[in-house]
Amino acid sequence: MKKLGSLFLLVMLLSGCAKEFNAVYKASDYQYKYEYAKECFANGQYTRAITLLTDLVTQEKGTENAQESLYMLGMAQYMSADYEAASATFKRYYKSYPRGYYAEMAEFYAGQSLYMSTPEPRLDQSQTVSAIAAFQEYLDLFPEAKLKETAQKRLFDLQDKLVQKELYSAQLYYDLGAYFGNCSEGGNNYEACIITAENALKDYPYTTMREDFALLIMKSKFELAQQSVEEKKLERYQDAEDECYGFINEYPDSKDKATAERYIKKCKEVIKD
Repeated sequence: MKKLGSLFLLVMLLSGCAKEFNAVYKASDYQYKYEYAKECFANGQYTRAITLLTDLVTQEKGTENAQESLYMLGMAQYMSADYEAASATFKRYYKSYPRGYYAEMAEFYAGQSLYMSTPEPRLDQSQTVSAIAAFQEYLDLFPEAKLKETAQKRLFDLQDKLVQKELYSAQLYYDLGAYFGNCSEGGNNYEACIITAENALKDYPYTTMREDFALLIMKSKFELAQQSVEEKKLERYQDAEDECYGFINEYPDSKDKATAERYIKKCKEVIKD
């Protein structure tokens, strides 16, 4: 009976809260709605805050509450994990109030919202590219920004996602190997792996995954030599041998050094013949 009584009381309270909110939502007193929206936001009732603020940003335009209403709407959307809407709202804020009180934070959260919605590296990374652009814009606009270090760290994290995406692509080409050609005329998966890895190293020369790309290039060049037609075999084994020596010189303590040495031995046997 006590449980039923408590449940009934809860239902009544919720019903009362819903009626109160509906009354506020329909009210024509915008200042009252604004204060109520702030209270909802402060109490973590973000859905209610968003509902009220969505109307208020239009109704309060030109008033002293306009800036805070728009910024608070973005923060409510962000806290509700509606990152796409939040980013759009923060961009709208900066466009409307480039010198506004919340301009710097709005620019930061435009990037942060995109950052929070970026997918794992195997998926399409267009959102990651957008997040990088947003954080770069933040740093350009506010070179002495309060959250400068955080934004820079976010940029490194996002760049790592792009690098990881390229590494997955290069690895996939290598794994496909000689099963079928899906590259340019006369090309194959090993050549595609080499091109993908080399381009990644050009685009991201300071990546911590540099050795991983170098290993794939070396292995692909050796495999490419192995399957080459006779007239290309010597040239490709020489290229593979050079790549192996380059790998050892750059990564003398690599766990894959033995693989490079084994390849060199095989290359020398072919070139000698």
